[in-house]
Amino acid sequence: MAVDWLLSLAVSSVLFPAADAGAMGLLAGAPLATLAVFGVSTAVLVALLGHTIGHRLVGVGVVRLRDVAGDGDVAGTARQRPPGLVAAVVRTALLCLVIPAAVWDGDGRGLHDVAAGTVIVRR
Repeated sequence: MAVDWLLSLAVSSVLFPAADAGAMGLLAGAPLATLAVFGVSTAVLVALLGHTIGHRLVGVGVVRLRDVAGDGDVAGTARQRPPGLVAAVVRTALLCLVIPAAVWDGDGRGLHDVAAGTVIVRR
């Protein structure tokens, strides 16, 4: 989500300023540090809460595919659990590569969600 990238840029520009003296504002953060901030924050938030800040703002979340009924609806609120650490790390690592997020399956799930066994649902 764009909000998550913007927040990562802001944190990176404050904590890890780039060596390039010409960069200003949100672009002042080191590029790899920005990616690291995005990756860590996304993995931790998805693993523990089931959503990032951007997901929360638009009303969606990430759940394990096994927690979704065959008709596409989440099978009860008690089963809406965060995907867990391993699935969140796999999903985030692939998301940071960008290409898996641009490749979808027949159901519209990104390759990063397919590999992690997760799905985006409305909250």
